Amino acid sequence: MSETKSRVLLAEDDPNLGHLLQEYLQAKGFDTALAVNGKEGFDLFRKNTYDLCLLDVMMPVKDGYTLAREIRSLNRDVPIVFLTAKSMKEDTIEGFNAGADDYIAKPFSMEELLLRLKAILRRTKGTGVNLEQTTFTVGDYKFDHTRQLLEYGNKGQKLTSKEADLLRLLAIYKNEVLDRSFALNSIWGDDSYFNSRSMDVYIAKLRKYLKEDPTIEIMNIHGRGFRLIAK
Repeated sequence: MSETKSRVLLAEDDPNLGHLLQEYLQAKGFDTALAVNGKEGFDLFRKNTYDLCLLDVMMPVKDGYTLAREIRSLNRDVPIVFLTAKSMKEDTIEGFNAGADDYIAKPFSMEELLLRLKAILRRTKGTGVNLEQTTFTVGDYKFDHTRQLLEYGNKGQKLTSKEADLLRLLAIYKNEVLDRSFALNSIWGDDSYFNSRSMDVYIAKLRKYLKEDPTIEIMNIHGRGFRLIAK
């Protein structure tokens, strides 16, 4: 984290929880603005610059999904985290379709929330990552996410959509740790055990595709995720 305070937009209609979260985040060094509904949240977002948006899903006037889509219409990169009492897969998927980077289910511990926010800010603030990038150089390989094509010299490997999506995330965070939960939620829609095992299979496939360049390695970072080591 840099010395400059990260600015957080918090939209939460429960006054007790809202003020509790605002005070906690401010005590932890976040400049936190509180909105009590989606409309107020969007008005604040239009007038100010924020490093992260923390949005309750169920709010009066305008719900969190609608607010997230409106925020995305103005800024495609600012991280959005949902606070939700819902745990159904369909609601989680709707949240990511609305532009969320992560979600945390109520009830949650303040410590867990803080760790999630810090992890997201490390990935998106000051790391130089471009979340819209679609073409990459990975060692001696060229990768085009849009075409789902991995090229090495005059050889081309066509990737499946999930292989391409996973390699894109690894390439975006090249030489950084790609959080396992973030990758699962971004690509599969949830971080269930089944999906986690499925992702491990895709990681193994990507390692095979990248084996022509011995300087490339996809490392398992125990308890955290993966790191693509490449020049």
